[in-house]
Amino acid sequence: MKGVPSILKLEVLNKIIQRLPRSQDLFFMNMFPSPNYDSDRIRWAMEYGTAGMTPFVAPGSPAPVLTHNSLYSEGSAAAAYWKEKDFVGEQLLNNLREPLTQSTRLTGERQIARKQRVLRNRCERRREWMMAKAFFEGGFTYQREGGTKINVDYGVPAHHKVTLTGDDVWDDGTGAAGATATPIRDIFDAKKEFTDDVGVAPKYAMINSELLTVLMFNTDLQDLLKKSTFGDGDLFARPAQVLGNLLGVGTLSVYDQFMEVGAFLTQDASAGDSTVHVEDATDFEAGKEIRFYDLNTPFDYEKQTIDSVDRAANTITISGTLSSGYSAGKDRVVMRAKFVQDSKFTMFTDTIDGEYVAEFMNSPFGLDRNWGLYADTKEEWDPDGLWMRVQNKGLPVMYYPNATYSLTVK
Repeated sequence: MKGVPSILKLEVLNKIIQRLPRSQDLFFMNMFPSPNYDSDRIRWAMEYGTAGMTPFVAPGSPAPVLTHNSLYSEGSAAAAYWKEKDFVGEQLLNNLREPLTQSTRLTGERQIARKQRVLRNRCERRREWMMAKAFFEGGFTYQREGGTKINVDYGVPAHHKVTLTGDDVWDDGTGAAGATATPIRDIFDAKKEFTDDVGVAPKYAMINSELLTVLMFNTDLQDLLKKSTFGDGDLFARPAQVLGNLLGVGTLSVYDQFMEVGAFLTQDASAGDSTVHVEDATDFEAGKEIRFYDLNTPFDYEKQTIDSVDRAANTITISGTLSSGYSAGKDRVVMRAKFVQDSKFTMFTDTIDGEYVAEFMNSPFGLDRNWGLYADTKEEWDPDGLWMRVQNKGLPVMYYPNATYSLTVK
């Protein structure tokens, strides 16, 4: 594009996007390696149990062949592919051309940098979502070309996904614990089962702030703290560290990062309706809050709770009924959800015997066989402007599916 300054040249723009610092707020992005895989179809071995020992033998005798005490199975799934683009119009491009005042140029460059940062952050958040789903849910569903929905199940054992019910819940919805709730015992039982199965103790426990508050005000935990070296003052000053040390669950991380999932309506919805049709319902989840936006008044919204999701039909059913009507192609629904659910207490380890329990496999895409986050640009003739695009393709793999343990406690 003639006259476009150096910041918008193809090779410069790509380097700027790809060299933007990786977000330090995304937990799994910075924990596990990301090797390149040669194929679109990713296969990996899964192992349950590794704490074997070499046998004794007599001097001079041949070494026995390794007897595998572990159980093995194989995982296989097609790599997920995600991408997004944004348009830089001619007005912004013209503001970057000479002659310019310094303030005008800086304003234009800040706008370009913001668009780049938003694209990269959204792309990395999708990868974080997949890793979080693998560890906290044991799998996830995503969409392939042609609208095909792919379900990935990592084989996390059922007894590592425990749900408390009835009076055993830590929070009955009113802020009070169930009549027979025993959070301390539940955590120690889970830790024991984890250690017995995996052969090592969990190195991390993860919750969000909602569940942290439940634990902080639990009377059993507060009574235990009175007998410990910490006390109430330390609990409220540094709750994660105090509770993590007290419960012996390794590093207790409070993770409040969240993502937004939005979609336009594909059919009109009337007041009193409880089911709506959307472009793609893949990422919507039952039990989560959903907001309905009439884009004539974009700062107001109607709040509902998702009752069920039909990903094949791309429909969302809410637990109540709509109080207003919404138009197809114009109005929008948005679900906001944290990577860690309010009801989840999850323990896991990142390594066993010096090996990572999981990785994120990068899969090749594009004519040039790119791996990992890739940015490019393309000129547009009418209207004049420039498209900026980011892409990625890959899949989390879990080599030790029993290395994570989740308690659903409320």
